Amino acid sequence: MKDPCLCKEPIVFGICADVHQDIMHDASHRLQVFVDAVSKVKTDFNVQLGDFCIPKETNRSFSNIWDTLAAPGYHVLGNHDMDGGYTREQTVSYLSMPGRYYSFNMKGRHFVVLDGNDPTNPPAQGYSHTVTNPLNPPEQGYPHSIADDQFIWLQADLQATECPIIIFIHQSLDRGLVNSEQIRTLLEKTNTAAGWQKVRACFNGHSHIDCEININGIWYVRINSISTLWMGEDYIRVRYSKEIDKHFPLIKYTAPYRDPLYAIVTLEPGGKIQIDGVASEWVGPAPQEISLSHGSESIRPGIASRTLMPTAVAGS
Repeated sequence: MKDPCLCKEPIVFGICADVHQDIMHDASHRLQVFVDAVSKVKTDFNVQLGDFCIPKETNRSFSNIWDTLAAPGYHVLGNHDMDGGYTREQTVSYLSMPGRYYSFNMKGRHFVVLDGNDPTNPPAQGYSHTVTNPLNPPEQGYPHSIADDQFIWLQADLQATECPIIIFIHQSLDRGLVNSEQIRTLLEKTNTAAGWQKVRACFNGHSHIDCEININGIWYVRINSISTLWMGEDYIRVRYSKEIDKHFPLIKYTAPYRDPLYAIVTLEPGGKIQIDGVASEWVGPAPQEISLSHGSESIRPGIASRTLMPTAVAGS
């Protein structure tokens, strides 16, 4: 079946991930740079992919920066947004989100925001801050699933729209959830039933790396952190001053990026996705210089600019 999408104009959005206000000493500056950049581009909307800040009042001056965006701004729940004993509901209220998961339409496209922080029974352990290999972290520390109620909602939401679909989530859907395969199967069945590439792409943060993979016609794009690469306790190094380390002791577990990283994404009417990213450099030695090397180009202080082309649904 021919793609019935009637989109006649591109849509442009700014995207960033993993600001980590509660880790980084200059998180407010990084967020302000993003806000200023997307305002100059005049994006249609903007989205942050989680690990933004915990919902405490001392973070209000930080979160208020987001509210100065010229275009609508959308939040995704990250696993660290509930650190310190806060609940997801508290974070949703603090950020004035419509819900833990929700969807919206704009310029003939349908955007879905998912919450990948559902617990399982028995509990499945998620990623922790003891990660030493961000490409293959141990399963400990945080829930990482989409529960039945959210799955049922997602299924109905995908069926209800006739627009091309883009998904935002904190954890990756290629392998970042307990039930990643179940969710991907739903997305692929949605495309097969429609007879065209209805679900186009899924964007996530969480991994602090920069890469993409195409699985059965759907692009899964990992957006690098605006702030750092998390390395863990085996790679501790004070990269700023002792005074900064005193007040922000978790920075030394990371390799920070000198400049904030983000991207401008353009969705073209024909399905092409253009990602225009920002490049920077490491603060202090590169991870590879201190033996954190996976032979992966995904570990870099930047978000690569690239073009993702649409693919046809098998049998269409």
